[in-house]
Amino acid sequence: MKLFRLVLLLCLSLCGAVSASAASVLQEFLPATTASDLVPGADGFGAVRDDVAAAPVLKGGQTVAWVFVTSDFVGTTGYSGKPIHTLVAVDKDAKIVGVRLVKHSEPIVLIGIPDAKVKALVAGYSGLDLVAEAKSGGTTHEVDIISGATVTVMVIDDSIVRSGLKVARALGLGGLAPETDDAGPRFMIDPAAASPADWAEAEGDGTLRRLALDVAQVNAAFAGHPDERARARAIAQAPETTFIEMQAALVSVPSIGKAVLGSAEEANLQGWLGEGEHAVALMGRGLYSFKGSGYVRGGIFDRIVLIQDDVSVRFRDRDHRRLGAIALAGAPEFNEMDLFRIPAGLGFDPTKPFRIQLLAQREVGPIEKVFHTFDLGYQLPQKYLRAVAPPAKEVAAVADRDEGGAQADLWKRIWNDSKLKIVVLGAMLVVLTAVFFFQTYAVRNARAFYIFRIIFLTVTLVFLGWYANAQLSVVNLMALFGSLVNGFSWQAFLLDPLTFILWFAVAAALLFWGRGAYCGWLCPFGALQELTNQIARKLRIPQWTLPWGLHERLWPIKYMIFLGLFGVSLISVEQAEHLAEIEPFKTAIILKFIRAWPFVAYAAALIVAGLFVERFYCRYLCPLGAALAIPARMRMFDWLKRYHECGNPCQTCAHQCPVQAIHRTGEINPNECINCLHCQVLYQSETVCPVVIKKMKSRAKLAASPGGAPIHQPATKV
Repeated sequence: MKLFRLVLLLCLSLCGAVSASAASVLQEFLPATTASDLVPGADGFGAVRDDVAAAPVLKGGQTVAWVFVTSDFVGTTGYSGKPIHTLVAVDKDAKIVGVRLVKHSEPIVLIGIPDAKVKALVAGYSGLDLVAEAKSGGTTHEVDIISGATVTVMVIDDSIVRSGLKVARALGLGGLAPETDDAGPRFMIDPAAASPADWAEAEGDGTLRRLALDVAQVNAAFAGHPDERARARAIAQAPETTFIEMQAALVSVPSIGKAVLGSAEEANLQGWLGEGEHAVALMGRGLYSFKGSGYVRGGIFDRIVLIQDDVSVRFRDRDHRRLGAIALAGAPEFNEMDLFRIPAGLGFDPTKPFRIQLLAQREVGPIEKVFHTFDLGYQLPQKYLRAVAPPAKEVAAVADRDEGGAQADLWKRIWNDSKLKIVVLGAMLVVLTAVFFFQTYAVRNARAFYIFRIIFLTVTLVFLGWYANAQLSVVNLMALFGSLVNGFSWQAFLLDPLTFILWFAVAAALLFWGRGAYCGWLCPFGALQELTNQIARKLRIPQWTLPWGLHERLWPIKYMIFLGLFGVSLISVEQAEHLAEIEPFKTAIILKFIRAWPFVAYAAALIVAGLFVERFYCRYLCPLGAALAIPARMRMFDWLKRYHECGNPCQTCAHQCPVQAIHRTGEINPNECINCLHCQVLYQSETVCPVVIKKMKSRAKLAASPGGAPIHQPATKV
């Protein structure tokens, strides 16, 4: 009986937990929200609906809008691993009439950025037309990126647009229809379909689709433009002159690709396309170019966009190839022929209709233009398709797959847009790894190695730090710990590709070399300290060497700071993240000193201290360095070479170590070493190292003696 009661109690507890988890996020934030603060003139909210997590916004008892929280409809996980909750109000025309950021945990990017700036950015989404977003696939608005908050802004933008479309469809706002599962037949590409024999057949059966506009049609389109100057700037050519004739073909379909491109070029195309990618060929002639020249400067073809339902594809220069010739017999001459790749993961379905939207422009002033769009509709002819039966369990998994796919699409888009940064960081890691593995050869020429190190640190500071904002922080570790405790998700950490790659590189480096690989080479603030110290040395600013006893007692400070922050994070992560402002990284690197004066003064004071004591902050205060130093003794190898004489009697390396990481006994402290390799330069120096000098003199003496010959003996190492 007791066992039965225990089981019953457990079941009731679980039911209560499920019920609590089923409550919408809106119910949590709505009671603390004033209606007029969200929607001007509103005087209250109605009850939250049972079918959709949205509540009416009331004015005089009438519903003027619907309010919801983005987290109820789409994934809003930010870099912190926690959701970014945004309150949104949408009116009956599917226009956003109010937005508020109600809760977030994004300390990595938002500490140091004025709260008003972030709220102003979010409030700027008021007025966004979701009907237009649905038609364009979410591309009618510009994303206003805040420096240092790129990931957060992209997550907010993605969540507002996608959740807004879901709510508008669910409630039928603005004429948007609720999304329904397609119960009709499903199709796939038929690889055995017959190819058209010539150009005329391809045009006749729909393999090629055409948009043809003459001057008269374009002038008539602009004549209806609200700006009167558009009519005054009509094209002067004869009305029947071809403005543009644009042809399109989906050449990633094998039968079409072989016909339009030829077998050899079609094989090259398939090699260019990755899994799930498609390609469309565009050919054009006439007065107007569908490519223009803007892509040369900005990398984006701004005159054309592919649209399919809510999916829109703007082509970038990396997704473009010129087409040399058309293989189909009877093809006319074209001014431009190009291939455009449709990346995987965007939701494009080649079996469904889509359109190529052409943006025609007309100059109405020295720097002003007006625009009009024309559509080229395309649908694969039935002969290239074959029907397939849907999997039995597909419908049940649609919602979860769509949401998971949408979140994956976001981080994939961020990685795709960061290709150049990723390549440069990868090259830096490869070069640094080679230097460590072949350090004996790398440091043989002291002058060349010094120049290399200065150049590498400059790239670290300028590119990784000020340009890419790839500055690791102890806050990253607290976010990782919080994610492990509250439910780990790769999605959150994949949102920042450079930080993700750097942390993996640091983890690997800890096993091989300790903390120095990052602290000594890849930390932008560390690079800033060392470069400014080198400038100070050139200006003959005196360098202070702290007494060993004092230096040794200052070491533990950074460990106490780290342990204190970690302890506070167990009680309150938010409080620990604010205390982590002891790191000057956000001020000096992320925000480039554009911040309130106390933060700037603090960061400047640390840099000034570093002019006299090289890497002062790294040595004594850095909690991130302390966190990395704790597992430093786990490294598998001792790469730094030493002589038996090091420390007894020779103290040369100990005196010249930039961070005083070498004990008087000659032992290198791995917790403090930054792997600058200066001791390895001295290890081979024929002018500084007493051991090398002594061996050289011995060899010279033997060579000078009668019948003597130089004896080459390897140096003794431990």
